Amino acid sequence: MPPPALEIRQLRKTFGTFRAVDGIDLTVRQGTFHGIVGPNGAGKSTTIGMAVGLIVPDAGEITVLGHDALRDRAAARALTGVLPDGLDLPERLTGAELLRYSAGLRGLSRAAAAERVTELIEVLGLAKAAATPLADCSTGNRKKVGLAQALLHAPRLLVLDEPFEAVDPVSAASIRRVLRRFVDSGGTCVLSTHSMMLVEQMCDEVTVIHQGTVVAAGTVAEVAGGLPLEDRFVELVGAETTGTDGLSWLVR
Repeated sequence: MPPPALEIRQLRKTFGTFRAVDGIDLTVRQGTFHGIVGPNGAGKSTTIGMAVGLIVPDAGEITVLGHDALRDRAAARALTGVLPDGLDLPERLTGAELLRYSAGLRGLSRAAAAERVTELIEVLGLAKAAATPLADCSTGNRKKVGLAQALLHAPRLLVLDEPFEAVDPVSAASIRRVLRRFVDSGGTCVLSTHSMMLVEQMCDEVTVIHQGTVVAAGTVAEVAGGLPLEDRFVELVGAETTGTDGLSWLVR
């Protein structure tokens, strides 16, 4: 049996007195879409940051395709493409300049870099952003440039934090096609999102995180338990649906 694309065991992280991640276990099988969902402040982004080497955990184990990601970070990073939430990009570069620079850092030859950058610009609809300084690009185009950057070196594992945020529907459809092709060809995609509809449409399995712990994990159908995933999510995280009785000033 092949090793998991990503395996996390008893991962913990504390910031000051706040324990953001409290003993999370997570297994992502190769060749799958795996959704990670949770309310704001649940620990999703911290977990993802630790999984891809952006945040150092206090305790726990992280394995990427059989490589110990904490002891052999170079090997793990070579296999992983990352799109973090709130990605900062060098704003004076154009999209094409950033992608060519990133390709060089990844060790691609000039010929391979030119071919891949051209294809990614075309497939993701980045012709305008490719020739525009990133400071002048829309949030959606910056997000797509970040995704192209994550795909450049042909990773086996993609870890994406809110990849569709601020992306228009046409661009979102293009991104979904690219990600589906990536997974259908044997890649693995971990997707952190607030959109339950997106998880239902794209993901094979889902992990629900709340207050730094996993409260449910399995196939989307197993976690949903016969309910719409959004309703089941609200049940799992203990959210209370309140009425509008106290907003009498809104009633006309």
